[in-house]
Amino acid sequence: MSKKATEFQRKAMSKMYRGKEIFKPLNTGWVDEHVACVREWVANIFFYRKGDTTIMIDAGYNYDRLEEKMGWLGIAPQSIRHILITHQDTDHVGAVEADSPGLFRDAKLYIGEIENRYLTGEVCRRVIYHLYKLPQVTINNEKVLLTDGQILDIDGIRIECFLVPGHTWGHMVYLIDDKYLFTGDTIWFGADGGYSFISSLAEDNRLAVKSLAALEQKLQSRGLHPVFLTGHTGWTDNFEFAFAHREELCSPFKKKVHDPSAPYDAYDESDDTEKMAKSGFRRERKIL
Repeated sequence: MSKKATEFQRKAMSKMYRGKEIFKPLNTGWVDEHVACVREWVANIFFYRKGDTTIMIDAGYNYDRLEEKMGWLGIAPQSIRHILITHQDTDHVGAVEADSPGLFRDAKLYIGEIENRYLTGEVCRRVIYHLYKLPQVTINNEKVLLTDGQILDIDGIRIECFLVPGHTWGHMVYLIDDKYLFTGDTIWFGADGGYSFISSLAEDNRLAVKSLAALEQKLQSRGLHPVFLTGHTGWTDNFEFAFAHREELCSPFKKKVHDPSAPYDAYDESDDTEKMAKSGFRRERKIL
């Protein structure tokens, strides 16, 4: 499934969203001393390094340049033993689907137990306002099924799992070491702040908005102000900016939520280069 889905998005979605000011991915590089990103067209694939351990957050498309770009960062695919999955859409799991090249065949996958029901076929993923049913995803890696609020310790790295249903029924976000929140497709950053993710791709938009408000409350109640790293836009350490429009949806048809600084065609990766990846911490997609 991932090969066909990846090729469809590269061709069809690049035309569909060209000039829409929607996608604003990070370019490949290190955000800081712990977090790195590989850009796969419009998707951000993250890595968290602490000591001798590097954890991958989401597995992107079935993308033929992933190993190359990981090399720009000094990360070998075989060093990845743990992959956190926010949700099962092909731009987040393509590199671990059964028809992928198998770069991470020995890695252990962590995925929400509710989200795993897509993989077992108990539920079907629907997009475009529920009009289009996606094929079932097949993944053969060993899995660890997660629940809301579960805390993991991987080689001294603390990972807290928050269930944020809406975009998918079992979408998880991951708070690492109380400092970095990897949000997947929960938050969409426009020019004036964070919104609930793209309306046409959600299982339940009302639930997505409710989940985003609940996430904000959980973080506030504990005095946590992490760095927010999104699946398809930038990152910010500004808490108020991240939740500025938590009750509103990102719609491809409303210019208000768009970002005029976004590339005309985010599927054009000509500005994502090895030289830039090695030039220092990636600040250009930080959103204040």
